[in-house]
Amino acid sequence: MTAYTEAEGQTLRTAVFGAMVLVSTADPGALDAESHAGVRAMSLLPEDLRAVIGAAPPVLPAGSAADVEAGVLAALRSSVGIVGAREPGEVAVFRSAVVEMCRSVAGADGDVAAAEREMVSKVVEALG
Repeated sequence: MTAYTEAEGQTLRTAVFGAMVLVSTADPGALDAESHAGVRAMSLLPEDLRAVIGAAPPVLPAGSAADVEAGVLAALRSSVGIVGAREPGEVAVFRSAVVEMCRSVAGADGDVAAAEREMVSKVVEALG
């Protein structure tokens, strides 16, 4: 297992949980179902990343909705670099898992709104 620094872990937590929050808040829906769907989809992450992400509560960027979005998207871009530097073979798995988490959140209430699709696209773009 690769050791991540606390700063790297916080960036990963901000990226993963923040991406799910962005999708969840893009369109009002069943918040409880969306939260559970996102957490279930976290099982797609490699074990070492799940451990790092689950090691502490996430801290989302402060400010307006636009500030939060910009901060989370920046954390997503940084997280790809962090994973790539530590475990290059896990980058594709990380990207796929985060996208699947976001899609699970978006579809948790049985309907994916245009705003949710747009936010998932932004997450995909940020992940590279």
